[in-house]
Amino acid sequence: MCGAELHSLPEGVQRVVKALEAAGHPHTPVMLEDAARTAQQAADALGIEVGQVAKSIIFRRVLDNAAVLVITSGDRRVDEKKVAALVGGLDRANAEFVKAKTGFTIGGVAPVGHVEMPVTLIDRELFRFGTIWAAAGHPHSVFELKPQDLEALTLAPIADVVQDPYAQKA
Repeated sequence: MCGAELHSLPEGVQRVVKALEAAGHPHTPVMLEDAARTAQQAADALGIEVGQVAKSIIFRRVLDNAAVLVITSGDRRVDEKKVAALVGGLDRANAEFVKAKTGFTIGGVAPVGHVEMPVTLIDRELFRFGTIWAAAGHPHSVFELKPQDLEALTLAPIADVVQDPYAQKA
């Protein structure tokens, strides 16, 4: 991406582009016509399965007020108890916390390019797919990658952090 193209992108996307370029990632972010604030919106815009969307969920760790980023498949729900068992007690993160800790607005939280490095976990469910798509710093921006790329880009551990989709509701 040339300097002029980069400067015309939103600031969050610029940080993601720089992080991807520094890592030698082959795919640059693309800007979508419509917002992709949810996994379903992103899947619809890209013509892919909702599970191929790597959604980013931010929590606030109680112990030290750190951001905890959980990246999971768009067709799964995060199990907060499983995440807490791995990283410590959690609270929900509001929009102000997400913006302050990541530099991104909700709906555009990328796995890379954060203003503060979050504690990050990657859910193993993403490895069901050969290609996935993640937010790229803005609700209108995404980038393509493989689950293995996500692991390499974030240096985050792979974990089981989602609710069992087949569990009986009590």
